[in-house]
Formats: sequence, C-alpha cells, structure tokens
Amino acid sequence: MPTQVTVNPGLITINDGSLFLVTASDGSIDDKQAQGFFVRDTRLISYYEISLNRYQLVLLASSNISHHSALYQFTNPQVPTVNGNLPSGCLLVTIRRDIVGGIHEDIDITNYYSQPVEFQLMLAIRSDFADIFEVRAKNIVTRGETATTWKDGILSTEYRNGSFVRGIMIEPVCSSSIARYANGRLMFHVVIPAGKKWHTCINFTVRVNGDVLKPQQTCTMSHSTEASKLRDEFLINATKLQSSHAGIVGFYQQALVDMAALRIKVEDNGHQFWMPAAGIPWFMAVFGRDSIITSLQTMAVYHEFARGTLLRLAQLQATELDDWHDAQSGKMLHELRRDELTKLNQLPYNPYYGTVDTTILWIVTLAEAYCWNADLGMLNECRSPLKKALLWIDKYGDFDGDGFVEYLTHSSHGLRNQGWKDSGESMVYPNGKLVEPPIALCEVQGYVYNAWLKAALIYEVWGEKEQAQKLRQKAEELYQRFNDRFWMEEEGFYCLGLDNNKQQIQSIASNPGQLLWSSIVPEERAKKVVDRLFQADMWCGWGVRTLSAKNQAYNPISYQRGSVWPHDNSIIAAGLKRYGYHKEANRIAEGIFAAASYFQAGRMPELFAGIERRDDNFPVPYPGANIPQAWAAGSIFLLIRSILGLEADATQQKLKVQPYLPECLPDLELTNLYVGDANISLRFWREEEQTRWEVTHLDGELQVFV
Repeated sequence: MPTQVTVNPGLITINDGSLFLVTASDGSIDDKQAQGFFVRDTRLISYYEISLNRYQLVLLASSNISHHSALYQFTNPQVPTVNGNLPSGCLLVTIRRDIVGGIHEDIDITNYYSQPVEFQLMLAIRSDFADIFEVRAKNIVTRGETATTWKDGILSTEYRNGSFVRGIMIEPVCSSSIARYANGRLMFHVVIPAGKKWHTCINFTVRVNGDVLKPQQTCTMSHSTEASKLRDEFLINATKLQSSHAGIVGFYQQALVDMAALRIKVEDNGHQFWMPAAGIPWFMAVFGRDSIITSLQTMAVYHEFARGTLLRLAQLQATELDDWHDAQSGKMLHELRRDELTKLNQLPYNPYYGTVDTTILWIVTLAEAYCWNADLGMLNECRSPLKKALLWIDKYGDFDGDGFVEYLTHSSHGLRNQGWKDSGESMVYPNGKLVEPPIALCEVQGYVYNAWLKAALIYEVWGEKEQAQKLRQKAEELYQRFNDRFWMEEEGFYCLGLDNNKQQIQSIASNPGQLLWSSIVPEERAKKVVDRLFQADMWCGWGVRTLSAKNQAYNPISYQRGSVWPHDNSIIAAGLKRYGYHKEANRIAEGIFAAASYFQAGRMPELFAGIERRDDNFPVPYPGANIPQAWAAGSIFLLIRSILGLEADATQQKLKVQPYLPECLPDLELTNLYVGDANISLRFWREEEQTRWEVTHLDGELQVFV
C-alpha cells in the first residue's frame, strides 16, 4: 500500500451544491484563515469554537463521511468542575455536521465516568459576512451594518449593505437542556448521569436577500437533499467501470463521486439540466473554461453534463462591448459570482468574460456532444449562440487582424493572462522574464482550427454546405499560417505563443502538447513533438510539467511554472492517442494513475509538484489546490477513454474503439455506456501485447468497430 498523501492537511471541507463549509480538523473555524461557512460567495460563519467549562476539547478523529457530511470525535482534558476535577478521557463528544440547505449539527456527549458530571458546554460563533475574494486574500474590509439578536431561543445575525442582505439564524433544538446566550456564546448547562448521554441539535438557517435556506430538522435519519438525490441519480446513470486492478476502479469511482458533488443546476425552457462547477471549496460557481473542459472529459461517462454546460453558457453569452467585464458580443463567460464586491460593482464577476478560449471550446463541445447524443433539438437551440461565437473569433478574438487569436484585458480588475494558465506569472520567456500581453497562445490557435472544422460539420447537419466549406477553408489557411509561424525548427517543437511584438515566445512548455488533440500538427512533425514532451526537463515521471525544468523561471512547486496538472496531461494523452501514439498515451495514464495511488482516497487534486518521480519519493501536493476539482476528476475519465480509443457517431449509430491496454491495466469492462439512445457494455483484456475486446450487452441499435 503506497504512502497516503493528504492535500491541504488539517482542513475538512463539505458542500451541498454551492454551499460549503471549511473547518480545521477539530471542527473549529478561525476568522484569520480561509475557513468558514460560505453561501453565494459570502462567509456567513467566520468563527466557531466549542469548549467545556472554557477548556478546549481533545480531538480523537475527524473526517468527511460524504461530500456533504463530516464527523468529529473528541474527549475531554482534565477539567475543574463544581463537583471537583473531571479526569481526562471520561467523555466521548461527537459532532456531526450536514449541509442540508443550511447546516444541521448534532452534538452528542456520552459520560463514561463512574459518577455524574456537570459542566457548561459553550459554543462561540461569530459572523463577519466577508466577501469570498477577501477571505482568500486574507485582506478583509469591514463594510455595511451587522446586528445580532437573541429571541425565543434563536440567535439571529443580519448584515446589510444597501440592497445586499445576508443573515444566519442559529437555533438549538431537541436539546437535553435549555440553551442560553450571553457574552457572545451559546451555553448549555449539562448534567449527565454515569453511563448516560446528552444531546442537542443546532440548526443554521441562511438568509440571502429574499431567499431562506433551511436545514432539515432531524436527529435520527440520514439527511437527504436535492443535491444528494441528484448525486445518486448521476451515479446510477453514469458509465461504470470494473477491472481486476482495484486501484484504478477506485480512482474512477472517486472521480464519479467528486463529479456528482460538483453539479450546478441549469434551467432552460422549463427543463432542468446540470453542469459541473470548477472545484471545492473556492470555485463552486459557473466557470466557463473549467465546465467546458470537464464536459469534454466526461463525454463517454455522462454526456448530459455537456448539454447543461452548453445551455448555461449560451444563456450568459455576452451581447455587447463592455471593457469592465472584458466582454464582447458573442463571447462566453469566464466566471460568475454573487459576492458583495461584485454586487457593489467593485469586482467585474457578474459575469466576467476574461477568457480567450471558452468561446472556442464551446463550439468544439457542441459538436462533440452531438456526436454522443444525436440531439438535433439541442443543436438547433444553440444555432444563434454558435453564429455569435464564430463571429467573436473573427472580430474580437483576432482583434489586430494578424490571423491569430490573442488576448488582452481591458478591465482594471481583469486577468493579465487569459488562457488556461491564467496566473499572472505563467507566461515567461526562456530567461524567466514575464511576457507582456497581448499574447497569441499556441494551443488557442489549435482550438480555433478544431472549432472551425467541428462547426463545418454542424452546418452540414443543417444543410448549409456553403458555410461549411467556408469554415473548412479558414481552418486550412490557419493550419498553414500557424505551422509557418509557431514552429521552432531548432527545438523540433512549437513555441509557447507570439508576444506583443509578434515574436515567438520560445519557452518549452506543455501547451504544444494540446496541439495534438486539436490535430493541427502535421504528421511529419508529430514525432518530434512527442519526443520533446518526454525529455527529462518536461517529463517528471508523474506527468508532463507545465514548464521545462531548463527555463529560468522553473519552479516545480509553483502554480503553473513546472507543476503537473492532471487535466493538461489528460488532453495531451488524448492527442497522443489521436496521432496513434498508444504507448505514449498510456505512459501518461500510468503516471497519473501512479500519482493518484498516493493521494488520499485516490482523489486527484487540481495540481501537484513537478518533482521528479523516484522509487523513494511520492507526489507532493500544491498547497491550496482545490480538491475535489472538476477537470482533475475528469482527467481519469478522459485517460480511460483515450486508452480505449472511444469515438462516437450517434447520428450514424456507430462507436469506434481502438483499445490498447497498458501493462498496469490487464482488463477493463465498461457498462451503462450511452451512445445516443443505445446502451452498451464492453469488455477489454490483454493477451500478451494484444488487446482484445467484445460486446457483452447491447440495448438499442449500435455498430461497434475498430
């Protein structure tokens, strides 16, 4: 059993939809840390401390039970009481928290002492109503007015800043003794005979302007929420995986559970759909790029995610030029928030459009979703958004008319870098110096090439052959133009991008690996690209690094200058498979699977350090990485799909397979795989160096071929 590596040790995070709670491992909340109970991007509980006669409890164990429940177990230290000293270790204190609309908390105390015990149980709870962005930055500014009242056994705290209203109501119920409030604390006078128990529930009800979110009030039954019910529905309907390799089965199952926890509701014409949020805890919101890429990764597992994502982004597609929001007509959003600073128009996230690639990848995802669901109604509903997205590429994406799509923020609070590597320090020259925008990233040109080809297929479905031909012609011209300008002959690799002087950014980075997925690389150059990706400065053994170790700015424990991102590697692996590099695609899959075996529960974090893999070490997590994170979980799905070479054409009732199992995965079975209306199960196994396969179940019409 490998060493277990914990990401963000010392923290416990639970969520139900976009509500989430981050505590220390002992259940406490420190208002000086990035902890608390958050609802719609506002911290409603900023401090929580439980004590017994003002003495801190001794933590025995704590853990998540599910994505929306956590359990904390304590005992007592030696405590002076009115009846003398209570020896340590006499009490078992259990706290269970469930996010069920609001929070439902159960506190149970069992007395294992030979005598009755008597003490004061105290809960110190405070609310700062801080904006999520300021909490993360640890730079909280006090605004508005806060008022607290204790009436009829309910502690209510309300915050107002103009039209921005938030509130939290704390109500002890089902208590073995009556609660009082004094000196900023809820207090219970607790008397427990020997061998007996004491209990209380605490309900935390949320007020968000006119909306009231109440927890389920039950002490005895398992809590069930809309999100948890839909999670179970997702787990039933998603594609299942079985294998003799228990580890990979575990990674896949954990990814399913994580994806279920990350779902956000989408409503369209009276129907409900679901899309993935970006990650827990800080990105439980609509994120354009993350949701789109996750939908692509998850296509062979649950293609309904793509439908929800496509529709929601189309609903929020920009309609006008707006520099504050980095918006232009036809552009798809980057991020949508409901926090106070955004409400007060001090931040531009309502929504913010500062992403160069979401609009382009939206087109790719639309075509890919149609290949899997054959839903002409979905395609027709997206007809106008598609036209606007294509116009955005020409008019605003390539804003200087040089034939390449580049980015440049126009907002005073906009992102400096607007590709997937969007940190301010990600774009560097080989000498480590920062590149000044505007920047035309190499992978973005590949996305455009792919999007135009995919859009051509869509217009053919609509019978518009002339428009389809125009798009193919544009793609061919970009193919030639790109390969002339971005190729570095001496390196045998593509440059990272073009800088603000239209000169090559000659840094070696992972970005060109994604060009294989877009198919913009000529066959004669593909081998050189593949070889360069696996040289020692780029390949660390766990995966492909974001930046070459030879770059002066390289740092394996940085965010995007040498770290390993699972989603990036999954896209690179899909490209390797597309060009027939089966062993190399499997090599990436093996590296990511090996890393997953070390992380707790086999759960992939957002990223981890690009430190070289050796027999005597393990993958090092990046501090503060989101976990679970949508496209990290989705990387498991895309890697499995790449190993098997699954490509759907639901309109023709066909499924292509091109399986090449790695040595680490001798057999694999997929069940409940949907292509259009057909439901199929497939079994794959290795015989020496060959991979065999068979259809074990088929409900509906579907031709499976190699």
